Amino acid sequence: METVRLPLAAWIDALVGWLESTFGPLFDGISSAVVFLIQGLNNIFQLFPWWLLLLLVVALCWYLAGWKLAVGSAAGLLLIANLGFWSAFLLTLSLVLISSLLCFIIGIPIGIWSGKNERVHAVVFPILDFMQTLPSFVYLLPAMAFFGIGLMPAAFATIVFAMPPVIRLTDLGIRQVPAQLVEAARAFGSSPMQMLFKVQLPLAMPTMMAGMNQTIMLSLSMVVIASLIGAGGLGDGVTRALSRLETGMGFEYGIAVVILAMILDRITQRLGDRFQIQDKGR
Repeated sequence: METVRLPLAAWIDALVGWLESTFGPLFDGISSAVVFLIQGLNNIFQLFPWWLLLLLVVALCWYLAGWKLAVGSAAGLLLIANLGFWSAFLLTLSLVLISSLLCFIIGIPIGIWSGKNERVHAVVFPILDFMQTLPSFVYLLPAMAFFGIGLMPAAFATIVFAMPPVIRLTDLGIRQVPAQLVEAARAFGSSPMQMLFKVQLPLAMPTMMAGMNQTIMLSLSMVVIASLIGAGGLGDGVTRALSRLETGMGFEYGIAVVILAMILDRITQRLGDRFQIQDKGR
């Protein structure tokens, strides 16, 4: 007996085509805005001499985590500059920061809404499961369909891929706020906005910072993959090394990506630790 195969691929292609034809001007506007932000941040970074930007990063690391992270960051950034990857490093950093910022802007409100509403939670979390288990390369296809190639499809794929952790952990942080504190705030006449900004968000911030850290790390991993659709930056070097089977070049660019990942990871971890200390101090 012959089985009837669902034309799932045709349905998805039709949906993507309809979205592209119906919302094309909207996508163009979003693309222009996001590319402007990424290129603008990159241009700001490029205004600084490499050594001055290095000193600023080292000073930030020293302030947040002490001399060990500062020395390690200095050594890593000096290696990147010595290898000639500084411009690619700044472009990758700009793309990661803007994509992560957009993840926070979109994901944190969704996480708050999900944490305060069971029906929203029941709808959002299966979608997040789907987003986190879908192979990362699949995100490149709708990104190219909607935005072509370049920075915008890279940012789109990165945002969709990296957003789930910040939503999940914002939801978790809101739910972990002790019910007694919420009731006490309500008894003292706090409005919903006062309760959110003065009670729930401050107490949920350490958990939310963990979600932000994971989102930044996922953004960096996706930015490297997105070099396949013209993202540029350090990922472009990895892609060229892969296509030419140049192992040494691949390791050089890979080490640069690892250095950037470690610096961003340690900075966000220390910020999360500071929020946790402030929370315990209350």
